Amino acid sequence: MAQTEQEHWSKVRGRLRAELGEDVYSSWFARMELEGLESGTARLSVPTRFLKSWIQSHYAEKLLACWQTEQNKVNRVELIVRSAVLRNATIKVKEVDGATRLNGFEGRPISASDAGAHEALGGSPLDARLTFDSFVVGRSNTLAHAAAKQVAAAKRGDAVMFNPLYIHSGVGLGKTHLLQAITWTGNAIGERKVLYLTAEKFVYGFVQSLRAQNTLAFKEALRGIGVLVIDDLQFLQGKSTQAEFCHTLNALIDAGRQVVIAADRPPSDLESLDDRVRSRLAGGLVVEIGGLGEELRLEILKARVAAARLHHPGFDVPAPVLSYIAKTVTHNGRDLEGALNRLLAHSKLTGQSVTLEMAEREVRDLIRPQEPKRVKIEDIQRIVARQYNVSRSDLLSSRRTANVVRPRQVAMYLAKTLTLRSLPEIGRRFGGRDHTTVLHAVRKIEGLVGSDMALAEEIEILKRQLQE
Repeated sequence: MAQTEQEHWSKVRGRLRAELGEDVYSSWFARMELEGLESGTARLSVPTRFLKSWIQSHYAEKLLACWQTEQNKVNRVELIVRSAVLRNATIKVKEVDGATRLNGFEGRPISASDAGAHEALGGSPLDARLTFDSFVVGRSNTLAHAAAKQVAAAKRGDAVMFNPLYIHSGVGLGKTHLLQAITWTGNAIGERKVLYLTAEKFVYGFVQSLRAQNTLAFKEALRGIGVLVIDDLQFLQGKSTQAEFCHTLNALIDAGRQVVIAADRPPSDLESLDDRVRSRLAGGLVVEIGGLGEELRLEILKARVAAARLHHPGFDVPAPVLSYIAKTVTHNGRDLEGALNRLLAHSKLTGQSVTLEMAEREVRDLIRPQEPKRVKIEDIQRIVARQYNVSRSDLLSSRRTANVVRPRQVAMYLAKTLTLRSLPEIGRRFGGRDHTTVLHAVRKIEGLVGSDMALAEEIEILKRQLQE
């Protein structure tokens, strides 16, 4: 690239910094690079799709105006995502001081034969907003947040405190936020290579390496990572892929490398995964992020409004409106974000101030009925054992005395009616029993409930206790 092009780009950056301010510049433009200048088009790259989308939506005119001030022949600005730039099955590598870097990581030169492996090493896209600074901490996520920060701040050579770190929760409660925050922070510190992959991207990388007959390079590349972060593990499918994931997991942990994983349920409930994988996952620190309480929802809303004001200074949401949304939009953080986005769009497009009446109209479809509590088989076993004065180990044992058989059948019946677990999975969780044993227990209790009023009442009491 001609030196004069870089000089022009340097001046454009200076203008952006002066006109937008240091905070806005560092948030959105600091990682933008000039790829080329040709036929009146300035071709710029950013590291994530989110940055590309945000800059195109909010700063496209400003960016073009700054270019035209420096070079009036520029009549168009094109934005691309660096991590997505692939040419003829080779991966773009940037030379930095004689060393090679892939997405900011130092490494050896990359050849076309490595494409399958190193597409996975390109990592899944990161959202620039998902940092520890923007994560709102409350009672339901304190432990997960503290563990994530501990992992992110660790340095090369530090003892690994918990491995793997396994975070699980329902949709939109902050799992991905924490995993991406670990990745941003870990790579900013620069002590260890941190790679963030969705389970889908892991599968894609593995399949590509199989097609290219280059699985060894894929394995070596992944096992050279300092911190491997895997999101949405529940989507990991295929026996060969799961076997490779298990080998990678074991290799990293045995080598003292950190692994962080997120899924929508605990390891024991991932029925599609191999027993060895579930066992290894459960051997680390398993942390659940609970539902967002009203107080935490309100704090999240306040933080999101403050962030929106950086780019829309006139945007204001009165306290009663925030309280109304926090009280009524209860499902997850994404619905809260959606509610605020609607208010912002309505306010900007109509020029009207945000009012309670507007909020009630705009977010009414986000007000969902409260979901029943998700019942776990462990809770069923614990409460049934307490009700019938037996131990949980009795329910899992092979004992066939009357005082154990009936409670065990009741527990299996409740597991079938109150959870989404399959008969084979319930049998496995009750001491490795066959699914026909579970089916017999369910039918037995169903038959008795119709004729035994005392048993029917006992089961209703147990259901109420489990759903409180």
